[in-house]
Amino acid sequence: MKVIELFAGVGGFRIGLDRVDKGYFETIWSNQFEPTTKRQHASEVYVARFGPNGHVNADIATVRTETIPDHDMLCGGFPCQDYSVARNLGQAAGLVGKKGVLWWEIERIVREKGEKAPQILFLENVDRLLISPAKQRGRDFAVILQSLADNGYIVEWRIINAAEYGMPQRRRRTYILGYRKGSKIAASIGDPESWLFADGIFASAFPVADDNPNGLFEEQLFPFRLKEENDDLADLSQKFNVENRVRPFDNAGIMIDGQVWSTRVESRYVGPSVTLGDVLAVGKDRALVTENFYISEQELPKWEYLKGAKHEIRRTRDGFEFTYSEGGMSFPDSLDKPSRTIITSEGGGTASRFKHVVRDPVNGRLRRLIPLELERLNMFPDGHTEGQNDAKRAFLMGNALVCGIVTKIGEEIRQRME
Repeated sequence: MKVIELFAGVGGFRIGLDRVDKGYFETIWSNQFEPTTKRQHASEVYVARFGPNGHVNADIATVRTETIPDHDMLCGGFPCQDYSVARNLGQAAGLVGKKGVLWWEIERIVREKGEKAPQILFLENVDRLLISPAKQRGRDFAVILQSLADNGYIVEWRIINAAEYGMPQRRRRTYILGYRKGSKIAASIGDPESWLFADGIFASAFPVADDNPNGLFEEQLFPFRLKEENDDLADLSQKFNVENRVRPFDNAGIMIDGQVWSTRVESRYVGPSVTLGDVLAVGKDRALVTENFYISEQELPKWEYLKGAKHEIRRTRDGFEFTYSEGGMSFPDSLDKPSRTIITSEGGGTASRFKHVVRDPVNGRLRRLIPLELERLNMFPDGHTEGQNDAKRAFLMGNALVCGIVTKIGEEIRQRME
């Protein structure tokens, strides 16, 4: 299958798909551009690992659809923004995104490709996408689903925590698969409940508990329509869950012709699990654990305070007093469990509540994780981000996905398409 990768970062989708059996997926075009920085760090890594052919380091909004090669599957970890829509000159044909402009670039490419639009969309986003914005929960995702329905796609989604399926990091992300009507996979979709619990790509790649002894899911699986028959996207954006009384989209669901079935599923996994301790540098890689990654005795109290529980009086700038409370965190991080989620501020030696700290099994000293170990937590190849400084390498991993998730989904797609 010919693949393009949008918002490519350092190539997580590409790595995951390249690991699928038989070399089934071929990434023929990619785009990565960071508008807020002069130096394009992620694009540099992408080109260093995969070469410059077919890679475009430019604002996707400036890339004409006709210059993008026809493809079978479009992948992308598009940023989470505001996906509300507004009218242009009062005409439905002029609907445009107000803030979530990068989503609308995906929609634009699919729409302008027309009959040559990809058979499959494979997208990733943060888990809060399903409940944003806070004052109109679910609106953003409803707009995305309806815009895909308007372009001829059946869509399923699933929030997956990589650690629940044996992978080394507790990282929850929303994964979205769109199947163009008339495609082989779309034609195979039958009963929505069976698809979500047993027959679908997500359910096959990441099994869920199939028992429902208390009928917990029946009400949630009752279908609902995204919008009224004569409404357009602007109407949907203004009306959807405007009373904000419910959470319309749970952690799994499917949308067919603007009708949604959604439910909560629980993971069911039996097999080996990789822990934080399993990814730590050993052997020749120990040379990468330099002194600057260790926490000095002078700095240790700062780390202990930030990681510890707190219940203290604080003051705002204008003198208002309030009680600040937060629970303690494991310090150091447990080596016999998957790691916590990597965040973009993981790098650098400054004390932080959220950075990982381990007790080095070789010498017993406390230290931060090195870039190699962060790459392993996302299941990237060792040294994938080499060429950037340590802080930037950590930042890039904080923005990345877990490649193992992509591989398992890709393998399931291959089996269905062959």
